[in-house]
Amino acid sequence: MILIAIVLGTLAAGIGSVWLAALLSFGVLARYTQHMLSLAAGALLATAFMHLLPEAFESQTSAHDLFMTLLVGLIFFFLLDKAELWHHGHEHHQALPHDHDHDHDPAPHPTVHSHAPKAGTWAVLTGDSVHCFGDGVLIASAFMADMRLGAIASLAVLAHEVPHHMGDLMVLRTGTSNKRAALVKVSLAGAVTALGGLVGYWLVERLQGYLPYFLVVASSSFVYVALADLIPQLQKRLTARETAAQIAWLLAGIVLVTWVSGLAHGH
Repeated sequence: MILIAIVLGTLAAGIGSVWLAALLSFGVLARYTQHMLSLAAGALLATAFMHLLPEAFESQTSAHDLFMTLLVGLIFFFLLDKAELWHHGHEHHQALPHDHDHDHDPAPHPTVHSHAPKAGTWAVLTGDSVHCFGDGVLIASAFMADMRLGAIASLAVLAHEVPHHMGDLMVLRTGTSNKRAALVKVSLAGAVTALGGLVGYWLVERLQGYLPYFLVVASSSFVYVALADLIPQLQKRLTARETAAQIAWLLAGIVLVTWVSGLAHGH
C-alpha cells in the first residue's frame, strides 16, 4: 500500500507540476505566476516547519544531531546552487564569441547562438531529471514515516516545482517553437520523480533508523528553495494591494498544506 502511495504521490508531484507549469506559462493562467510563487513559498515553509521537522524531532534521535543535519543540508543546497550557477555561467561563456576575436567579422555571432539553445536544452533536462529524482527520494521518505506526511510532501514538491518547470519550459521554447515537444520533454524529466520514489522506498526501508535524518534533509531542501529562490523573486516594490495579494497567497499556501494534512489524517 505504501509503495502504491509513493508511486501515485511522485507521479502527481513530478508530472502534475509540469502540466500546471504549462498552464501558467502558455495557458489562461499565465497572469497568476507571481501568485503561484507566493503559494509555493507558503506551502514549502509550512511543510518543513509544521510537519517534517516536528515528525523528525518526535523520534529518539538527538536534537543536536538533527539541527546539525539541518544546517549541513542548508549549506549543501547552497553549494549545489552555486555549482549549478557556475556551470551554466561557464557554459554560456563558452557559447559566446570573444569580441576581440570577431570585431572584424560579425557573421559568426548568429551561428554560435543558434547552437546555444540546443546545448542548454540538454543541460536543463539533465539537471531537472536529477532534481526530480531527489524529490522522489524525499517524498518516499515522508511516506515511509507517515502516509499523511507523504501526501503533504507530494503537495509541497508539486508546488515548488511549478516555478522551476516554468523556467524549464521557457528555456526549451528558445530551442523549438513546438510547445507540445517542450511539454513532453519536461514531463519525461518530471516522471523521473517516480523512479526516485522507488529507489527511496528501497533505501529508507533498509535504513529505517535514519528516517529522521531523511526528513530533516527534506526540510532543509524545502526551506532553502523557499527562502533562497522563491521569496527573493517576490521582493519587489509593489503597491499596497499587490503586497496584500502576495501575503494572502503566501498564507493560502500554509492553509492549503494544513488542510491537506487534516484531510490525510482523517483518512
